[in-house]
Amino acid sequence: MVFARICAHYSSHGAWLEDGALLRDAGRLAGVPGVLIHGRLDLSSPPDTTWELARAWPDAKLVLLDDSGHQGSDSRRKHLIEALDEFAYR
Repeated sequence: MVFARICAHYSSHGAWLEDGALLRDAGRLAGVPGVLIHGRLDLSSPPDTTWELARAWPDAKLVLLDDSGHQGSDSRRKHLIEALDEFAYR
């Protein structure tokens, strides 16, 4: 319940970012690697938003999973562990 309240609080305030700030300023992340893992079946957050962020973030890698929704799947877990292992070895 606490987690849901925190998420709702941030969401209702737009995470205290001005409209478009995340995509507009994503280029500032150049040199910072990242992996965006998103399930195509996530009805609460469509993949086009993640795709736009991946295009704006120079060093981001986008992984779209056909079998995952918002809650994830075995393949999501697999890709998450692979990404974490990749960062651990850097």
